[in-house]
Amino acid sequence: MSSNQYMNVPLSLYIHFPWCVKKCPYCDFNSHETSGAVPEAAYLDALETDLIDDIKRLSALNKQSTKIEKPEIQTIFMGGGTPSLFSANAIQDLLNRLKQHLTFAINIEITIEANPGTLSFEKLAGYYQAGINRLSLGGQSFNNQHLNLLGRIHSSSDITTAFENASRAGFKNINLDLMHGLSQQTISNAINDLQQAIELQPTHISWYQLTIEPNTRFYNEPPRLPTDDTLWEIYQTGLNLLAQHGFHRYEVSAFSQSGQQAKHNVNYWLFGDYIGIGAGAHGKLSSAEAIIRTAKTRSPKDYLKQQKCKSSIIDEKSLSLEFLMNALRLNEGFTKRIYEQRTGLNASRLENFLTAGMTKGLLQQKHDKIIPTALGIQYLNDLLMLFD
Repeated sequence: MSSNQYMNVPLSLYIHFPWCVKKCPYCDFNSHETSGAVPEAAYLDALETDLIDDIKRLSALNKQSTKIEKPEIQTIFMGGGTPSLFSANAIQDLLNRLKQHLTFAINIEITIEANPGTLSFEKLAGYYQAGINRLSLGGQSFNNQHLNLLGRIHSSSDITTAFENASRAGFKNINLDLMHGLSQQTISNAINDLQQAIELQPTHISWYQLTIEPNTRFYNEPPRLPTDDTLWEIYQTGLNLLAQHGFHRYEVSAFSQSGQQAKHNVNYWLFGDYIGIGAGAHGKLSSAEAIIRTAKTRSPKDYLKQQKCKSSIIDEKSLSLEFLMNALRLNEGFTKRIYEQRTGLNASRLENFLTAGMTKGLLQQKHDKIIPTALGIQYLNDLLMLFD
């Protein structure tokens, strides 16, 4: 590793909420069905203990004193599971606790993921008043038949109602999650989903293709998906429609209005640091000597008893590959300076990769910037295989 002290590596906070009303058949995240109320108070206590331990871990990694400092964080993301199962009062309590241990950046972005089937105007207004300033709605589709096949608990009208209530509550920065390539989905269905999303005027749309992941019900009972030709036409037509309505594609599946990119996710993609707390949460912490991954206990029941953490040092080859896996998702790519700053490695080790990528038309280099071509973004896995 270099002698870089990582003074410019931004720090974020990810908080995982592991409970859902119902486990979706495509979901491979750490989520667990709950038949009753979630244990709000106990979970907040566990999260606070977890955070204190990670701040100590961060201090020790950077050879600071054992005194717990208040590191500055640029973004907070509450993901799941379904964070919106928690009440507005619980989220307010959580943010108050976080402020006791962390310094919030002046323009901090605070996002909560929400299922439209778990929201009311009162809850949304409470979230906004608590300090949440970005809402991410898991819509997935505006077609009720497709929502049913995806195992969602909400209807198309629930998405519209939740969006309108969120706007009325004060939210100006709202993301809509949409999936395409669904079972029984036609080109017309997929584009209609996008059109309805655009008409709501969100600031951001996450539009991604359904993939079948191991450890999901769909993996064991695969749905019949559209043909490759249909998928390609959905993809091309959708990209054009989003561009026509001012949605700039800045990442493989992320589209935003001007200046509304998700700061938290951009920090991931540019290999920034993040503390990860909650059952099953992962984190990444840097020092001049090492970069480590952290992973927390996955079982909510076990997590409530004790917040065990596994940590491991990322070796140099894995470090480069992980950086590339993230940064090459961005349309604007990355600079060699960012690579060196975020990995502590010399950019010269990328030369063979750059040559191979440019030879195949998957990469381009403009001055100090390394940028994936349109073909490189489309065939990102093939591009990454060129790294040795």
